[in-house]
This record gives sequence, C-alpha cells and structure tokens, in this order.
Amino acid sequence: MPTMISVMSNIAVGKDTNNRWQKIVNLKTRAKVLIFLQNNNISDMSQLVNKIESINEEYKELADKIKPVERRLVTLTQHLAQYENYKTHKTIYDKYKQLNPKKQEAFYDKYSEKIELFKTAQQYLTAIMNGKTTIPEKAWQAEQQKLTTYRFSLCEKYYELKDEIRNVELLCKGADNIMREEARDTPVRKQVVELE
Repeated sequence: MPTMISVMSNIAVGKDTNNRWQKIVNLKTRAKVLIFLQNNNISDMSQLVNKIESINEEYKELADKIKPVERRLVTLTQHLAQYENYKTHKTIYDKYKQLNPKKQEAFYDKYSEKIELFKTAQQYLTAIMNGKTTIPEKAWQAEQQKLTTYRFSLCEKYYELKDEIRNVELLCKGADNIMREEARDTPVRKQVVELE
C-alpha cells in the first residue's frame, strides 16, 4: 500500500473526473492535504489520526480552562454591579431611614425601586464579604480586567483550534478518499499491464 505522501505527491496527475470543476476541487483538496501532511511530518493514516486526537485533546483542555474563567467573570460582574447599586442608592436609602416614620411611606412610594436596589445590594455584599467591611472594588476591577484579557487569549486559541479541527477532519476525509481511489486504481493498472 502506498504511503500518504507518495499518493499525495501525484497531485499533478488528474483523475478521470466527471468535469473540469471536479478536477479543480480534487486538485485543491490534494494540495491542502499534501501541505498539511508535509508541515506535520505525517506519512501514514495513523499519524494523521494521532494528530487529530492531539488537536482534540488540546481543544478540550482549552475548553476546561475557559469555563472557570467565565464563571469567575460572571461572579465579578455581579459583585461590581451590586456594589454600584449600593454606592448609587446609599444616599437615598440613608435619607429614607432618617425620615420620621410617618414620612417614610410617602418617600418609599416615590423611591421604592432605588431603596430596594440598595437593600438587595447591601444583603448581597454582606453575604459575600464574610464579615469584612471594606469592599475590594479596585481588586475586583483589576481581576476582572486580567481575566477578561486571559479569557480573550484562551478563546482566540480555542477558535483557532476549532477551525483547525474542522479543516483537519475535512483533510482527513479527503486524504482517505484519495487513498481509496489510489488503492482502487492500482489493481486495475496491474491487470491491464498483465493482459498486455
């Protein structure tokens, strides 16, 4: 059985195809497969399968790295949003609490949404701070910025690998088809030679 490189090196030799466009598509596929095989020093199908498995493993590892980063970014976004509500509506809440109980009801009716946003934020921050009194807003912002940059770099690699997997799988399918064509054509040529 011929090696993949030897089969692919016959790119210039056209097969009996139905039409000119099919020949062009086959030649392009063969060229892509050959370039990929040469760039990755692949000489047989098992090496190609191993390469695909290696890329898939790297892809899965990246996905596993991205998930906790995204979860932490969601958490930080919630922390910062709640702290923003706390800061924004604290003055109104403090004014509400200082009012005479008879006037509180009318004030609450007017500012109920802001008061409730403050109360929700206060409860949220109390729950996550575990007794600490200083809100680490700048630390959260710095961590959010750092993780956003890190997530971007991971996602960039992730999508590059996703494209590479798709391309390699297409190339693998194309290489497999070409190998089958070559194997199918080889016995026919031998029979023709023997008959002459």
